[in-house]
Amino acid sequence: MGEKKDIKNIIELIKKDAKKLSAKINIMEVCGTHTMAISRFGIRKLLPENIRLISGPGCPVCVTPISEVDRAIELSERDDVIITTFGDMMKVPGTKFSLNKKRAEGRDIRIVYSPIDALDIARNNKNKKVIFIGIGFETTAPLIAATVIQARKQKIKNFYVLPYFKVVIPPMIALLKDKDLNLNGFICPGHVSTIIGAKAYEPLTKQYKIPCVVVGFEPLDILTGIHMIISQIINNKPSVEIQYKRAVKYIGNLYAQKLIKKVFKKIDSNWRGIGLIPESGLTFVDAYKEFNASEKFKTDISYSKEPVGCKCGDVLKGKVIPFDCQLFDKRCTPSNPVGACMVSSEGTCAAYYKYERVGAKS
Repeated sequence: MGEKKDIKNIIELIKKDAKKLSAKINIMEVCGTHTMAISRFGIRKLLPENIRLISGPGCPVCVTPISEVDRAIELSERDDVIITTFGDMMKVPGTKFSLNKKRAEGRDIRIVYSPIDALDIARNNKNKKVIFIGIGFETTAPLIAATVIQARKQKIKNFYVLPYFKVVIPPMIALLKDKDLNLNGFICPGHVSTIIGAKAYEPLTKQYKIPCVVVGFEPLDILTGIHMIISQIINNKPSVEIQYKRAVKYIGNLYAQKLIKKVFKKIDSNWRGIGLIPESGLTFVDAYKEFNASEKFKTDISYSKEPVGCKCGDVLKGKVIPFDCQLFDKRCTPSNPVGACMVSSEGTCAAYYKYERVGAKS
């Protein structure tokens, strides 16, 4: 009862303060877990009409370009290779196939729950080259860096990583530069912020004068974070705040940051639907480049192309919602996905399909 009362109270505060706004405001969340939570708990329906929530590129599987999916599929066709990956990647459609389809054809593709599992597979299959698909933001990068360091210490020579990692700040800046979006505030990711710290968002508030609030994942967390953003806008004092104080420190996890810098370096990286964003990805530093599967194994992915009619790219940019795509809930469903946004457990299309379409069961 206490939490329900708190939720009711914060909704009343949001409605009261929303009347003080001179215009409609657009608030973007850049975390796939937030996207799912917002849809699951019906938070959009609780807000006044002049407050709009926009889902951004917060799903690492979704923002991975189809060419990189095709590269992993090409590598799975080698007889001397074992592909290891988190489960979300299995159903992501490439240009011609998915990893699921290749596994059904007999290719050795294994779902793991940690890169440590992939390292164990390499240790137990020395006659095979074991490739781990490195998907994720700064949240997953430290563990994969630690795994690579462990592989070197244990002299495991048949373990490799496809470095498909992304970092969160550069795409936020890219979206702020898009005048069509007219963003007024960010719900900053909770998980990523445990690593990079709230301090990482300071350039956004200082240069672009936009509120940034690091938020947890419960309904009260999200609603409180929205109210904090509205308050900053009303008072014209954009700043970085932490709502998710039980998990996030302002400086983040310094040890994890050190691990990332030891093994990886920033590079320009392509994002599905957005394009090339400077210094938005991670690859291996020279001292660890022997673990880079992209350099070790050459593939021809010149045939890669996005599926016709799929608006996943525009969904990731916040330009449209899934209902605006003609394929949504018709040709594109979770059992038969056309785009990555319908596949991932953090994808916007998957969230809308499960919780926001007519007849969806929550």
